[in-house]
Amino acid sequence: MIDEMGKKIIRALNQNARQSYREIAKKIGTSAPVVIHKIKQMEAGGALRGYIPLVDPVALGLDLTAVIALRISKGQLLETQKRIARDSRVSAVYDITGEWDSLVVGRFRGRDDLNAFIKNLLAQPNVDRSVTHLVLNTVKEEHRVPV
Repeated sequence: MIDEMGKKIIRALNQNARQSYREIAKKIGTSAPVVIHKIKQMEAGGALRGYIPLVDPVALGLDLTAVIALRISKGQLLETQKRIARDSRVSAVYDITGEWDSLVVGRFRGRDDLNAFIKNLLAQPNVDRSVTHLVLNTVKEEHRVPV
């Protein structure tokens, strides 16, 4: 569990992950060595898993987002999900409750790219059925975890 000091550091990193330890320390009212120690501790414990840029996918030509519900044969769920997750176009794979077994979120370079992806999905032996939803407008998409 992350303590209050760790939460303050994460809030500062959420605002700007490129700021120095000294800048973080000044913002949260502690010393740079304390910040360094706490960050290393959270990294070692797996609470901080990395630092990534927030990139506009459209700037990279990935202007089509799809949410795909899958029905997967029993006994092969995890293996199939892991195989799907390896595709670079896939940003998330969720194991879900309800009528569907899995939810896949992906970004594509257009309809042809999505079409090829879906056909490949349906050709996999354990994928029984899919329903694809195209995202028309992104109202909110936040990758930072609220602290």
